[in-house]
Amino acid sequence: MVRATGVGSMPGEDAAAYTEAVRVVLGEVPDLPFLPEMPRRGAPANMTGRALAVVADLGADLQPAGWRLTDAPGVDHRRARSLLAQDLDTLEEQVQGYAGAFKIQVAGPWTLAATVERPRGDRVLADHGARRDLAQALAEGLRQHVADVRRRLPGADLVVQIDEPVLPEVLAGRVPTSSGFHRHRTVDAPDASAALEWVFAAIEEAGASSVAHCCAADVPAALLTGAGASALSVDLTVLPPEGYDALGEALDNGTPVHLGVVPALDPAPVPTDRSLTDRVLRLLDMLGLDPESSADLLVVTPTCGLAAASPNWARRALGLARVVAANLS
Repeated sequence: MVRATGVGSMPGEDAAAYTEAVRVVLGEVPDLPFLPEMPRRGAPANMTGRALAVVADLGADLQPAGWRLTDAPGVDHRRARSLLAQDLDTLEEQVQGYAGAFKIQVAGPWTLAATVERPRGDRVLADHGARRDLAQALAEGLRQHVADVRRRLPGADLVVQIDEPVLPEVLAGRVPTSSGFHRHRTVDAPDASAALEWVFAAIEEAGASSVAHCCAADVPAALLTGAGASALSVDLTVLPPEGYDALGEALDNGTPVHLGVVPALDPAPVPTDRSLTDRVLRLLDMLGLDPESSADLLVVTPTCGLAAASPNWARRALGLARVVAANLS
């Protein structure tokens, strides 16, 4: 059976909106619901702040240039952890007795390294030791985070999505320094893989499965699966035809693939479920794959997070993903 889910973020800015987002997720994508993220609440709730709330044994604070590692958690870091705990409390209240697959999301080690500064400035990405420490702290934090979510949802089969939107920029040496005048050096594949391996191994050791999400056109699929990702999540609308072979290889190997096909922003005109279904069927035909035999490996999603969408479209987009999944099933 083809399933549907969301990438992670939802629109809204307050506790009431968050409660409603949880209800929407549970109602629209019941086969693979997820813990909503609500980045409109500010930096403590954005992708980087959310991941720093999970990271173990490292402090951080919010500076004018963004998040920076510190000796102890600053007020914004404590706020990020508090928001995550509140969101989990809300989730626990809404999903009493839930059993089945459930997805949580966190930024990966390379996206964190490219968006967080060292204590003395510039990105963690510039320092081999700092990026190793950050990746290992993320891995340890994920062990604790998975345990906390499992305590709240004892009947859930947890899926941890590692968001790496900046990974292609890191690999290509396109991440700007803090000054903006230079670029950080390219990170080679073995170094990139090592940090990812720590994170994916921690997820597996915690008894959860993983999915690597990258919404860039040049998704390093082989690197991600080689490092231990159990599944891939991509934006099919930006993926060039030369990237299809990697999806075909993943599916041939039994690796689940999340296909982003539903617009993440309010579209005009609104696509029909049939047109979106046909897009996936065309992809499978190009790859020489049978829709029926591939059904259990496919998950339909929006192209990206829904934070910038209207509440009405966020609900409709998830519902549309569910209908497309049913069509494919």
